[in-house]
Amino acid sequence: QVQLVESGGGLVQAGGSLRLSCAASGRTFGRYLMGWFRQGPGKEREFVASIRWSDGATYYADSVKDRFTISRDNAKNTVNLQMNNLKPEDTAVYYCAAHVLEWTSWAVVPTTPADWDSWGRGTQVTVSS
Repeated sequence: QVQLVESGGGLVQAGGSLRLSCAASGRTFGRYLMGWFRQGPGKEREFVASIRWSDGATYYADSVKDRFTISRDNAKNTVNLQMNNLKPEDTAVYYCAAHVLEWTSWAVVPTTPADWDSWGRGTQVTVSS
């Protein structure tokens, strides 16, 4: 069983930055895709970014491309999300997630929450205007 614990959320003004971290434990992650999702008030949970643990390949939602950067630290088993130039519409609970990759779909990035296997409890990010 994979355990995921997020940290780093908070309140920031528009244009500011925050760095979220996800501590992962319970498995070796060579076959995992790690991701961040978010759920704003009254909205459905949506994909933000992902990183393939084995080779660091990344993928971003269009809404955060060029502002957010996902990375991993193999030594610490953490996945980070650096968020720059934050906007009020980025306000949401941010969730860390893990997905086991199958050899037949190694390059596929699922963006539907139901396709992911493990979740953290989330961390609140609030961006004021």
